[in-house]
Amino acid sequence: MMKGCAAVFRRELAGYFVTPVAYVFIVIFLILAGVFAWDSGLGGFYERGQADLRSFFGFMPWLFLFLIPAVSMRMWAEERKGGTIELLLTLPIAQAGAVMGKFLAAWAFTALAVALTFPMWITVNYLGSPDNGAVFTAYVGTLLMAGGFLAVGALLSACTRSQVIAFILTVVACFVLLLAGHPPVIEFLRGWAPSAIVDAVASFSFLTRFDSLAKGVIDLRDIIFFGSLIGVCLTATGLVLDAKKAE
Repeated sequence: MMKGCAAVFRRELAGYFVTPVAYVFIVIFLILAGVFAWDSGLGGFYERGQADLRSFFGFMPWLFLFLIPAVSMRMWAEERKGGTIELLLTLPIAQAGAVMGKFLAAWAFTALAVALTFPMWITVNYLGSPDNGAVFTAYVGTLLMAGGFLAVGALLSACTRSQVIAFILTVVACFVLLLAGHPPVIEFLRGWAPSAIVDAVASFSFLTRFDSLAKGVIDLRDIIFFGSLIGVCLTATGLVLDAKKAE
């Protein structure tokens, strides 16, 4: 089922660096991450007087909300608009391999951008004695959350030929997933919805899932959530591509 996954992965990952877009993305990501972490008016690292990266990871979901859709929007929309999707899917590779290869390439590219923030970790260790286990767990949670964003973006990119539309839909969908467990949203739902629905909506909150990981708390349920979301979205992406081929 995964035939051709490695070939698609290499092709897609190399494709990110053919144009300046990848470098612009990484530079913008690193600049914004640094500002959010160290700026006194935003992260307030020095004002808190604690050697940790809580401010950095606290802003990560909102940073990903706009930057990750910019990565995922081209996955399938570009192929469909350029008419190359038919060629790709007629090559001797499995469709599941193509879907997984594209997703893993985008995930690897995002992981590279996140990994380049390691000087912040080194700086925090120089300034104090942080809980490095908690920092490592937060990085793992960051990558899991990025995978969730990318999987949603891959699905929505497969639904349209326009990268702009794919970007907007992904931002909206991820925004909803971020706020699903936000207290004002939960309180609003409790006013008219059954408790089972309220609990179900709250369980889809990226913020709630990521917050515990960002604090260094490893909960298997959070890992299963992100893994299941990625699996479901990628499966749905394959079904959408099948439906588009039949049109």
